[in-house]
Amino acid sequence: MAKKSSRRLFIPSQDIFFRVFKMQNLKESEAVALSGPFPYVLVTSLDKNGRPNAMGVAWVTRTSFDPFLILISIDHRRYSYEGIKMHKEFVVNYPSIDQSDAAVICGSKSGHDGDKIKLAGLKLVDSVSVKVPTIEGVTVAFECEVVDQLETGDHTVFVGKVVGTSGNPEKSRHLYVSSKFQLFGMDGNEVPA
Repeated sequence: MAKKSSRRLFIPSQDIFFRVFKMQNLKESEAVALSGPFPYVLVTSLDKNGRPNAMGVAWVTRTSFDPFLILISIDHRRYSYEGIKMHKEFVVNYPSIDQSDAAVICGSKSGHDGDKIKLAGLKLVDSVSVKVPTIEGVTVAFECEVVDQLETGDHTVFVGKVVGTSGNPEKSRHLYVSSKFQLFGMDGNEVPA
């Protein structure tokens, strides 16, 4: 017969927890601000007319190694949303630190108002496996075919199977973004915009 342990697991009440650990209730916006910075990518896609577009995205993550899957979460009001939904392809481009000015333009302007790629001074190159172009000079790019999508409130999560990759190992410093749209390098230093 197994001997019963005399130790008991102490589970503090919420009141004790907040007093001991100095935790406090936060507004959702405050919690989001504290959870950053987030990797910042430029997602290239084709619009409804087949023209390339680039948008800044911080809601991106890998979800599986086998198969290699990446997800992005896109607001339904964004210009890129309809194009990704229609063409079922996108490229996740991790801009290098020297592309920070262009990254700000792509994250703060709308494709509804004009050609952000041209405005940002970005150059596009053919992707290996999808019709959507890749941004030249990025740290790394993941070419994706949409294999699933899920509406989650005001956003749709697009799950992309990675079908091609390219990159520049000599440009290993890519960008992160805070909730206040401040860009940072991997070293934690703010990138002037």
